[in-house]
Amino acid sequence: MSGQPTVAVDAMGGDHAPDEIAEGAVRAADELGVRVLLVGDEARLAKFVPVGASGVEVVHAGEVVEMHDAPSVVRAKKDSSIVRCARLVKDGDADALVSAGNTGATMAAALLRIGRIKGVVRPAIGVPIPVPGRHPQILVDGGAAVDCAPEWLYQFAVLGRSYAQVRLAVEEPRIGLLSNGEEPGKGDELRKQAFPLLEKVPGFIGNVEGRDFMHPGVDVLVTDGFTGNVALKTIEGAIRGTAALVFAALAAPEIAEAVEVVMPYLLEASTQVDPDRIGGAVLLGIDGVCVVAHGSSNATAIVSSVARAVECVQQRVVELAKEAVRDAG
Repeated sequence: MSGQPTVAVDAMGGDHAPDEIAEGAVRAADELGVRVLLVGDEARLAKFVPVGASGVEVVHAGEVVEMHDAPSVVRAKKDSSIVRCARLVKDGDADALVSAGNTGATMAAALLRIGRIKGVVRPAIGVPIPVPGRHPQILVDGGAAVDCAPEWLYQFAVLGRSYAQVRLAVEEPRIGLLSNGEEPGKGDELRKQAFPLLEKVPGFIGNVEGRDFMHPGVDVLVTDGFTGNVALKTIEGAIRGTAALVFAALAAPEIAEAVEVVMPYLLEASTQVDPDRIGGAVLLGIDGVCVVAHGSSNATAIVSSVARAVECVQQRVVELAKEAVRDAG
């Protein structure tokens, strides 16, 4: 498609849908100068889209995939907002989709309606992990494939490397296999069998540990979806807990004057680990750009996720992934 990319946004997916999703979509169209297809219940969405608003078009979808629904529900709910988004990408009416809804259903809709890149056995979620003072890391897989075969981890490394080269602007990303020790023999049977396969991937540095998250030294962390999702939620909880601890300490009246001086700097620094500003995760291995925002996304998070989707389109992430998978055999 020519001109600015068109992004289909699942208006009905997420804890704060449709209000925050719709507001974010309208803001994204205005701030990013892109065309947004806001997909969902037309009657409910009409009040969020100003009359004559440029860049935003409501596409009606009569069904909603709930957060508690099984991924297979997309086969029955063919007129759901997430399925309609995937169809818009498949049919070429949109260049990318963004959803803050049910992650499993988003993956299922993308697989059914858009399909996998040829040669990809199992798609994975590439999640950006903030690293203060530098570019983020990419965690692959963040929860798409719970039970993995060693060959899948090899392919996750290939896909993660290709995405990191674009996302991080690193020519040779450092790739680590998440394990319980740095030595090659450490880990469960999955990691022991995957290790020699990953040694074939350029940039592989060996095993890495949980303490390597949010620190320089590794750009892509490869693991199965179960471990990856647990690690991701652990990091999120640790960040929230640390922030609460810091701000509780700053509430002491004895240091009120010092806090007035320090607070602006702390707030500025906190943006580096703010998930609403980092952008969503990308479904790697899908034959189209699919961005998964976190379920509690607000309007700012949707703007960031649309921006990530636009970057993926403009930087040819899918085409480069196809080349990487083909070259890896």
